[in-house]
Amino acid sequence: MIRVIGIDPGLRNMGWGVIDVAGSRITHVANGICQSEGGDLATRLLSLHAQLTRIMVTYRPDAAAVEQTFVNKDGAGTLKLGQARGIAMLVPAQAGLAAEAPAPSTSLSSCLWAASRRWTALQGARPPLCGIYLLASSFATPPSPSC
Repeated sequence: MIRVIGIDPGLRNMGWGVIDVAGSRITHVANGICQSEGGDLATRLLSLHAQLTRIMVTYRPDAAAVEQTFVNKDGAGTLKLGQARGIAMLVPAQAGLAAEAPAPSTSLSSCLWAASRRWTALQGARPPLCGIYLLASSFATPPSPSC
């Protein structure tokens, strides 16, 4: 069995979901939203880091997928969102995980499939069948189960 965390970065709300994959069986473990706290940017980023770190310690995933960000209309918003994405990439890296990074047009479920396939390839096990899902409430775009 492998455990995969999917993260949808955001500065106000960072969505996350955890699933277990055992062969062709996929089980939802948990999902939620990290909400940034504080007034200035540094404090907000620190609060996201602390919350996501607690999630990583609690659920101990074997693989991570962090969705790429869309470009905002203004440059300042894009930079802030990029900094939040940096936190979403940093926390799994601190736990020893390299995060897969799908394009915004790619569903997170496809990325989780790629992350779990990569992990099982490293472990020498048979990759799980397609069908990875997460609760849509965790993410801006619901994952599509098509493969």
